[in-house]
Amino acid sequence: MTPRPRPLFPSASDRPIAVVGDVMLDRFLYGDVERISPEAPVPVLRHRQTRSMLGGAGNVARNIAALSGQAVLIGLRGRDAASAELASLIAAQVGLADRMVESPARPTICKMRVIAGNQQVVRVDNEVSAPLNADESAALIESLAAALPGCAALILSDYGKGVLTRPVIEAAIAAAQAQGIPVLADPKSDDFAHYAGADVITPNARELARATRLHTAAETEVVTAARTVIAATRIPAVLCTRAEKGMTLVTAEGHVTSVPAEAREVFDVSGAGDTVIATLALMLAAGNPLPEAMRIANAAAGIVVGKLGTATVTAEELAHVLHAQGQAGLTDEVLLDTASAVQLVRDWRDHGLRVGFANGCFDILHAGHVALLTAARRRCDRLIVALNTDESVARLKGPLRPINILADRATVIAALGVVDGVVAFADDTPLELIRALVPDVLVKGADYTLDRVVGADIVQAAGGEIALIDLVPGRSTTAILARGRSKGIEGIDELPTFATSNRIIVA
Repeated sequence: MTPRPRPLFPSASDRPIAVVGDVMLDRFLYGDVERISPEAPVPVLRHRQTRSMLGGAGNVARNIAALSGQAVLIGLRGRDAASAELASLIAAQVGLADRMVESPARPTICKMRVIAGNQQVVRVDNEVSAPLNADESAALIESLAAALPGCAALILSDYGKGVLTRPVIEAAIAAAQAQGIPVLADPKSDDFAHYAGADVITPNARELARATRLHTAAETEVVTAARTVIAATRIPAVLCTRAEKGMTLVTAEGHVTSVPAEAREVFDVSGAGDTVIATLALMLAAGNPLPEAMRIANAAAGIVVGKLGTATVTAEELAHVLHAQGQAGLTDEVLLDTASAVQLVRDWRDHGLRVGFANGCFDILHAGHVALLTAARRRCDRLIVALNTDESVARLKGPLRPINILADRATVIAALGVVDGVVAFADDTPLELIRALVPDVLVKGADYTLDRVVGADIVQAAGGEIALIDLVPGRSTTAILARGRSKGIEGIDELPTFATSNRIIVA
């Protein structure tokens, strides 16, 4: 069972979000292609590993749980091996309650994606898109009615696989309205009137174009199409996700709000819509206005597209990105504890990302530090920076250091766009952190030799690499303090003259 993340939405974390829709089992078969088959002109994949996870509406629920919320998952599964695997995945996810309905009439929806390197080469689907029978429909509505009391919001996650029929949608919305909770719908039907009664729908630009038969390439076209939907359905708000163009929110009151895309790199956009609606629901359940909820959801989407496969965003990742963007934080805490950092690194690595590690005092951040960390980030997909605690700095640098306390140093480092996580260590070296995280890339200044890099043996034994990066000449905390003394800055002479350069901070 995965560790419970720290609360990111405290006012919503104790009230679950109900998610009803097409729940799937997503399987990913990973391998490498090195040759073409002699039997047919097709690549031969050498299998490395197979992973399974909740997909479709299940991925929406996973995103809620990953963001420290709780979810109740309602959908159909068959009576087959995939159903048992699905149930096991739900049970293993902290914060996720199982309200699935078993059906003897259809298989569990299963999608197998074959991945060569970072490229999907084929997908194999096992599904039946037949309409619900009367027993299935009644069982779904009964399960939803039992689950909804006490929930903070309802999400309709429609993947067009037959679960969200009009009777089920109408019953779900009526039950949510009776509870006085918001309803969010991710539509698949071209007739958005199916979702009438929802508070907000979240189509992508292509879905909005199909439903309205209007162009949606430009923002003005999206606004026109969204207003057409609002006029026809009386749905109060349309949030259109526009891939690399960001998001546009249009409300019945006539307000239009747009935000640009946040992703630094894009590996896989599959599941980004799940992340958006999950984050949006949590934000609305926590009492945030819709435009602010959209901004946070946009930040979450920018994180998830940087991962391969059906992915989620953790509370720690989102809090870090919001801090780096200078947004009003949902938490003032930017330091990860060791357990959270280990879980974060495991999640990144599960999605094919290379993790880098740097450490040090970072007492007075200067251009040399920024250049070093920027170069470090180019060698990996995600970068963790570990900071000496104040006591550790004092042992290394002298009793009058650090100049800036740990909380302030962490705040500054976390605000750098090249940094993806910040931790602290109390020892003189980060050896125990390196042992716990086992990064793929261990970064050090080029004034070090390989035999002097703490933790190098651990990283190399695991197949990782050591990167020795050239330093920017003349850029150090020592030089900054010396310039302060030469200019007669008050109090600077009280600082020890033996303070060593912060060039050694990167591990």
